[in-house]
Amino acid sequence: HTQLGGCAAVPQLNCLSSEERSVNEMLYFGTAKPQGVVTSNEWEDFLHTSITPRFPNGFTVWEASGQWQNSAKTITKENSLVVSLVHSDDDYSEKAVSTLISDYKRRFEQESVLRVKSTVCVSKRTLFP
Repeated sequence: HTQLGGCAAVPQLNCLSSEERSVNEMLYFGTAKPQGVVTSNEWEDFLHTSITPRFPNGFTVWEASGQWQNSAKTITKENSLVVSLVHSDDDYSEKAVSTLISDYKRRFEQESVLRVKSTVCVSKRTLFP
């Protein structure tokens, strides 16, 4: 049989003049712990102490359910909390996201946090009188 190889270029994102290039991060935090689940109080504390100080301009959170395969190849179904962050593409934001993921994994004994990162065009902020 024949093997084909190749690569594809990612198209350049062209934002309109009324928009600015930003990064959209989707972070999926599993809630199952070795001893129970992440409680709503624990989650609120994590938002208050880890995410809000790093991203005070805002973020969106919603509940989800799904499944994943751990390092032992076991498929686990669990509830998750998804955080959407839109931020500048800079070293500060990159380090802030990496730090809050590490914090969550340490606090709640998690093997991983799924991180999906995309470049997006965002409407520029408009100040109203």
